Amino acid sequence: MTDFPQGSIWLVGAGPGDPELLTRKAERLIRSATVIFYDALVGAGIMDLIPAATRRVAVGKRSGRHSKDQKTIDALIVEAALAGEHVVRLKGGDPSIFGRATEELDAARAAGVPIRICPGVTAASGAAASLGASLTLRGLARKLTFVTAHARAGETLDIDWQRLADPEATLAVYMGKAAASEVSARLIAAGLPPATPVALVENVSLPDVRQFHTRLDLLPLAARTALGDGPALLLIGEAMARPGIAAHGADSAQQAAAHPAS
Repeated sequence: MTDFPQGSIWLVGAGPGDPELLTRKAERLIRSATVIFYDALVGAGIMDLIPAATRRVAVGKRSGRHSKDQKTIDALIVEAALAGEHVVRLKGGDPSIFGRATEELDAARAAGVPIRICPGVTAASGAAASLGASLTLRGLARKLTFVTAHARAGETLDIDWQRLADPEATLAVYMGKAAASEVSARLIAAGLPPATPVALVENVSLPDVRQFHTRLDLLPLAARTALGDGPALLLIGEAMARPGIAAHGADSAQQAAAHPAS
């Protein structure tokens, strides 16, 4: 293939998990690679698309359980390309959104290795589709902000909470389950109303997807009791409002936090 010569790397977005959400280009690159370095969040259905003859290398990172550090991953993909392989670095979601793409791009370019990006469906888009909701809403949600709630162990989140506490925005919080209490407290302290609607989506786009609706002040309860151990995304803002949540106060919000959305 002219766009995938020997000794080159593609950073390929695997999307949120459903193989039918892969781009046609992503599937073509996966089938053409001689080696694939894949993340832990790449769905099983997508892994099934990899030809049997293709070498697979797990380099996944999941909440403190890292099989490889980033510098090692950078070195591995560059080494494979310099050895003449067709290298795919397969990442959950979109490589350019909290995917550590910059480090891998820099490492490849420093070694003179051609490297390109194939975008994927990001988790926020997949979550909104699962909910049957829009991430923006005319007159109420004019902006969309992506933020990661991941921090190193023992560190607080280094985030401008005042800027994020915008009642006219939808806030998509990646890797937000463990930090739900801090996210809730900080946004309320920064002025976002406690009754702001929140949707939690776990295992976005997969058959075992779980969806819950609550409000900002009850987010810690929802994250603690309504979710399992899968990766989850928090969507915060008026665009996430639905009948029976904002209108009926804390009792119905608590009930929604404890039971799946319909």
